[in-house]
Amino acid sequence: MNPKAKALVIDDEKAIRRLLKLVLSENGYQVYEAEAGGTGLTEAAQRKPDVILLDLGLPDLDGQTVLRRLREWSNAPVLILSVRNTTDEKVTALNHGADDYITKPFDVPELLARLKAIQRRVAETIDQSVLQAGPLTIDYESRTVKVNNKEISLSATEYELLRVLAQHQGKVVTHKQLLREIWGATAEDRSQYLRVYMAHLRKKLETPSGKRLIKTEIGIGYRMILP
Repeated sequence: MNPKAKALVIDDEKAIRRLLKLVLSENGYQVYEAEAGGTGLTEAAQRKPDVILLDLGLPDLDGQTVLRRLREWSNAPVLILSVRNTTDEKVTALNHGADDYITKPFDVPELLARLKAIQRRVAETIDQSVLQAGPLTIDYESRTVKVNNKEISLSATEYELLRVLAQHQGKVVTHKQLLREIWGATAEDRSQYLRVYMAHLRKKLETPSGKRLIKTEIGIGYRMILP
């Protein structure tokens, strides 16, 4: 575990926040708190935490709604902490992008083990230095991109767009998520920027056969399709 990992606790119970701050701080985390869903989303955008602990029973927004909104722009691993213990709630949370789910009251050693496990999975994904799929090769260390073994020149913004899409290959990445990840949390009004850069990127990625690697999901976002 990174000793400087940032954890965001979104929970309306002051006692739970106090307990989690104590436990996480003792285990090397820098801890931030939010007592409501709206505040939690703002903190997540500003702090960019390495892991988020999210309660479902929040006073302003339901935790499932907070989770859905987080997943529109954030890839931070999310651990659900909730008294809700039905299978439907757990399945819904996992389908909305949660990485794990623990019911309250929880066992502290299990909580820490689950946190380390989901952070380890994320780190293993990030540590893959080269993506090779079909005609596309991305070397993340050198930031070089090749199509059919021919290196192509990308601007910094085009490269970041490609990186995010490749990270979620096969899945739809929404316009909002792309705008926030590339231009920041307040960039949702820059949709024209996204269309222009995406057009340039798609043109550069076209194979000799004319096959496109990025598919437009009309009104939603984009999806990278690789063999």
